[in-house]
Amino acid sequence: MAQWATFAGVTGVVLVLLLVLSHLTQGAFSDDDSTNSGGADTASPQSASVSSARGDRSEVDSESDRRDSHDTAAPADDEVGDADSSGGVDAGTAAESESDATADRDGRSAAPDRPTTANDPTTAKRGVEPQQTESPSDPARVSGTGARSDGRPQQELDPQSLSAGELLANVALSQGLFASVLLGAVLYTGIPVGALGIEFSTAFLREGLVVGTAAGLVLYAANEIGAAAATHIGFDHDEQLRTLLAPDTTWEWVVLLAFVLPLIAGFEELLFRAAMIGALSTGFGVDPWLLAVVSSIAFALGHGMQGSIGILVTGLLGFVLAAVFVVTGSVLVVFVAHYLINALEFVVHEGLEFDWAETLES
Repeated sequence: MAQWATFAGVTGVVLVLLLVLSHLTQGAFSDDDSTNSGGADTASPQSASVSSARGDRSEVDSESDRRDSHDTAAPADDEVGDADSSGGVDAGTAAESESDATADRDGRSAAPDRPTTANDPTTAKRGVEPQQTESPSDPARVSGTGARSDGRPQQELDPQSLSAGELLANVALSQGLFASVLLGAVLYTGIPVGALGIEFSTAFLREGLVVGTAAGLVLYAANEIGAAAATHIGFDHDEQLRTLLAPDTTWEWVVLLAFVLPLIAGFEELLFRAAMIGALSTGFGVDPWLLAVVSSIAFALGHGMQGSIGILVTGLLGFVLAAVFVVTGSVLVVFVAHYLINALEFVVHEGLEFDWAETLES
């Protein structure tokens, strides 16, 4: 006998873990963007320290420039001596030796080979580090291996420091792990495959390929036009993650199209459509259309990396996929459609470098 409650619990745990992982990934990219922008981020102590360090160096630069201009139009030696005796030098010269102070009071000028800290453009004011010295919090001193050059560990990993291959491996590992947990739960709890929208027949395979391909092409075009139109009128649609995952070599393209994208589509359809709609409606008698709405909201929240408009467009796309699943009762149809949408996005945008938004503007 199927253990529907146990399977529902495992499904809920996987969903929560997926949403948490998505939120952490979004936060990592957001923190990286705010650091790279160079602006002050009140919510990030690290960004604030970087801005402060840059401000200190800017102040030193400005002070040095003013001293350079002062040296260019320097008065006669006896006038310099008068200025020194009148106390017009920088406060930092109070630590000079007693003989220098006596020489200043006598009106003698400072020796040419011993410039004071007040007019030496190569020496910073006392208490301020020289211009060549970088702040320990400067991003330029953070090594690419995740460790800081000053010996302290780096607090956060820069997602953009990873190669496309490393990112693909990370995505494949996380999605594969979640999919394995769900499939293990199906076997352990004895959930019938029919409740998940799976059949073992030629008609099922043919319907999945034909209807799924047609649905994928239509939904891809609708998704692209909707996102491009939203971007055109000023809404945010961030595709940073897709850009970072874009392959650099032919081998990476093969891995992406033949392994990573099918894995992503398979896991998401297994979770958001087969488990959250098919299994729960069969096991608990819940209206599948209500579950379609709930799963679509969760599906949208799991794609927060795409920005506000990306969440909206993805939510609508998720609901259409859920509707197709409810009508056809086939998880293969939505899997094929989902895979085609993702694959065409990568091929068109990253492979062919075609931008729908620019086409609509023209």
